[in-house]
Amino acid sequence: MYPENFRYTKEHEWVLAEGDSGTVGITDHAQQELGDIVYVDLPKVGSHVEAGKSLGSVESVKAVSDIYSPVSGEVVEINQTLADAPETLNTDPHGAAWLVKIKLSGAAEVQNLMSAADYLSYIGAQK
Repeated sequence: MYPENFRYTKEHEWVLAEGDSGTVGITDHAQQELGDIVYVDLPKVGSHVEAGKSLGSVESVKAVSDIYSPVSGEVVEINQTLADAPETLNTDPHGAAWLVKIKLSGAAEVQNLMSAADYLSYIGAQK
């Protein structure tokens, strides 16, 4: 359920690093906690994001939640599909519903994040 090649945050975001870029999304656990997602607010292409800082928000029928960037860098692409179909986050959070692609400032940040096994232990301990 949680891809082994992704790295995870305690705020329930994931990053898939490939070379000097990273694809960012929210975890299945996050979308389950949020419920039905109705709107996604993402940064503009070209904006700089910092690890641990808000890069946008997700609005569900329950609440509005900030999305925190797991890595620092420049936003090079946003997932336009989510503007028209934010509910994709509920059905495919680790695939088609990625949020942004970031040109990484430093790949070392990725290694500081949790592995899939560590993340599963973390969310298991939260329940």
